[in-house]
Amino acid sequence: MAGTVGPSRLAVDEVRRFPNGGVRAGPALYWDILGLYRETLAGIREAGELDGVGIDSWAVDYGLLDDRGALLGNPVHYRDSRTEGVPASVSAVLSARSLYDVTGLQQLPFNTLYQLVSEGDRLDSASTMLLIPDLLNYWLTGSIGAERTNASTTQLYDVRARTWATSLASRVGIPPRLLPPLRDPGTVVGPAEELGGVPVVAVGSHDTASAVVAVPAAPGVNFAYISSGTWSLAGLELSTPILSDEALAANFTNEGGVDGTIRFLRNVMGLWVLSETLRTWSTSDLTTLLRAAAASPPLAAVVDIDDPAFLPPGDMPSRISSACRATGQRPPSDRAAMVRCIVDSLALAHRRTIHEAARLAGHQVDIIHLVGGGARNELLCQSTADACGVPVLAGPVEAAALGNVLVQARALGEDLPDLAAMRSLVRETQEIRRYEPSGTADWAAAEARLFG
Repeated sequence: MAGTVGPSRLAVDEVRRFPNGGVRAGPALYWDILGLYRETLAGIREAGELDGVGIDSWAVDYGLLDDRGALLGNPVHYRDSRTEGVPASVSAVLSARSLYDVTGLQQLPFNTLYQLVSEGDRLDSASTMLLIPDLLNYWLTGSIGAERTNASTTQLYDVRARTWATSLASRVGIPPRLLPPLRDPGTVVGPAEELGGVPVVAVGSHDTASAVVAVPAAPGVNFAYISSGTWSLAGLELSTPILSDEALAANFTNEGGVDGTIRFLRNVMGLWVLSETLRTWSTSDLTTLLRAAAASPPLAAVVDIDDPAFLPPGDMPSRISSACRATGQRPPSDRAAMVRCIVDSLALAHRRTIHEAARLAGHQVDIIHLVGGGARNELLCQSTADACGVPVLAGPVEAAALGNVLVQARALGEDLPDLAAMRSLVRETQEIRRYEPSGTADWAAAEARLFG
């Protein structure tokens, strides 16, 4: 994406699009990191003359470098099964409470800590771990470092001290030497010599951190956000982490945000379930399916979208039908009903997460900002407003790219002193659509059907 930022001006345009997915090789699921780097270089060159480059990506995954700076094998995909049983083995050394007290992170089986523990003796050959955006920044500039918003997703970062939790790493057998120097978002990493010396800026390199920068929240409004894509990251923006026993039990995460903020949120399975369903059906006609789903009765069947059964790739319709039968519900009878079940289940997860976040933080939520690709899904936006009982403001769609270029622009001299100024520019320039709750379906009853 090529972005332009200036007074009353904020725009991003797609320059190059390329596929990205897991590559199954032998027993493991990998990322094609060299292919991603090749396409990244091609896209930057196609964009033409630039003032800066910033990279954001998904969290938790990494590459290992040896003492010469060479990559030790392809990064493994977080949906790989190698961490099965690892959280239990770690809990024998570090309790969930002690981990949460330091890192404030949601317990997920693919957290970087568990992935690194699963490496075993392979860590002996490594000198540095670089998360995906930091790895690409290193290849562009030769500079090794870790941007804080993404570092905070590893379960190896002290959320209060804002440093690596080196003693915690040592206790589970992860050598602290693997943890590179930390950088704040907005740091100029260095020039990309291969690209004519254009400055590379460390942005909010976790894509959700960049997306939250572009949440068009107005001053003084009590808002929650949902960054909706493959995952739904739903929660609140806070100034300090919440590390209570209740937050731990509810499996909420405290991740770093731009300008020292805390993203208090929970990972919800997201539109991954819908995209895998379409892949199973060998169709890409989502528009027609959503139109038919909108005409199907709401809440006829719902599932716990966060059930671990929905995490790996595979036949989602069969898994959803099995989940319905296990909870005494009639499985969806056709494709429209199946899509309606997925969307309703995702909206129900949004409801549970936003309501719990507000309760745990003692915050009122008057409006929800839904950004990212899910903002295009009118049925999901309306269902989320209905389920949560508050208006949903949908957009911008390209929130991560907008947040990325806003942080770059500030680092390179644009007058954007704080998040309020950035969000004001987003409101001024981007299309936002409002969905009012209709209250015509009994979401509380649907929630009770699944969770009591």
